[in-house]
Amino acid sequence: MARSLRARRGGTRLRTVALIGIDGSGKTTQAHRLAEALSVAGHPATYHRNASGRRWLGRLAHRLGRPDAQRLVGRNGMLAVESALRWLAIALTLLSCLVTGRTAVMDRYSACQYASIRAHGGQRWERLARAGYRLFPPPRVTFLLAVDPAEAYRRIERRGTDHESMRWLTAAATAYRTLPEYPSFVVVDAGGPPDEVTRRIRAHLTEWLPADPPSVTGTPPSVTGTPPPGAGPPAGGAEPAGPVAAQARP
Repeated sequence: MARSLRARRGGTRLRTVALIGIDGSGKTTQAHRLAEALSVAGHPATYHRNASGRRWLGRLAHRLGRPDAQRLVGRNGMLAVESALRWLAIALTLLSCLVTGRTAVMDRYSACQYASIRAHGGQRWERLARAGYRLFPPPRVTFLLAVDPAEAYRRIERRGTDHESMRWLTAAATAYRTLPEYPSFVVVDAGGPPDEVTRRIRAHLTEWLPADPPSVTGTPPSVTGTPPPGAGPPAGGAEPAGPVAAQARP
């Protein structure tokens, strides 16, 4: 059984929080909300989007008449570009946190790159990525927003700004559950409305945030939804996320 996060915080300053998960899990919405809530509570925080450039590569591929980024630069080329751009984004985020003293609320972190590589079947690239990303310290808390791939697919289609296949979303969800870091994640059921997910996240940060969130304003719009009825447990034999499964970082 995982220990409570509160048992190991020790009253230290919250330097970094990361939100990870498949596309359509609500990472961006929740990261914006969390940065705002921390700032309001007297813990100045900044939102950082540690993107890999995959969406930009995909748009470029479409302009050049290719169906996706992989068809444009090849799998190895895409993984190399993703890994390099995300490494640079994380490095700049951590440097900013060090200089300003603000809490960095990170929309994606190194685990996202490892999961992307696994979902693409590039095991050799994962070893290289881990060697390069080893420089970065683990976040104080990493929230894995767990959502059924079918629900994530519906959300992505409704927002209409990009597209992901069910095959990719399913592979990415499995990849997160098979990462060696998985036991250290705080797994949050992100299949419900954004306000409910926000409450679940805040429940693990009560040292820095009041238990009952005030009304959140000024956050980006988010698509809500609930998992399809009768959804089974996740692939790979992993225990389903449940309402909130808290797992302590060693």
